[in-house]
Amino acid sequence: MASRLSAIQAVAPDLVASAELSVETKGEGFTEITAEVARFVQQSGAGEGALFVYLRHTSASLTIQENADPDVQTDLLTALRTFAPEDGGWVHKVEGPDDMPAHIKAMLTGVSLHIPVRGGAPALGTWQGIYLVEHRSRPHRREVILQFVGSRRA
Repeated sequence: MASRLSAIQAVAPDLVASAELSVETKGEGFTEITAEVARFVQQSGAGEGALFVYLRHTSASLTIQENADPDVQTDLLTALRTFAPEDGGWVHKVEGPDDMPAHIKAMLTGVSLHIPVRGGAPALGTWQGIYLVEHRSRPHRREVILQFVGSRRA
């Protein structure tokens, strides 16, 4: 296995910036929030550091996924429905048949992301986008906390 570590850059953190992003979903599916997250990083004056993205809900999740071919999102939703179908015999049905499956899907995919920030921008790959994944059938308003810790942009 060939690998190579780049030069290590040490940065003293001198900036902590936070904001809350409100996202209106249309029901089950992916809502891309990459542009809003990048705007937060740019407006905060971030240079080098870490971006934390945290979703304050238990029936939706966050993910970084391909943002070029929408078929990926279709197939991912199919896979999640297979892992946690509405007719799975769940005991918890307080808010309807999609309630417990939504909690399972959120547990599988997670509610937080850590993204490196380099040169004042999220260091995402070419085909990567940041998504809020709504696991409930009906639309919801979801709250995402954004926090940058690192250096100020020069």
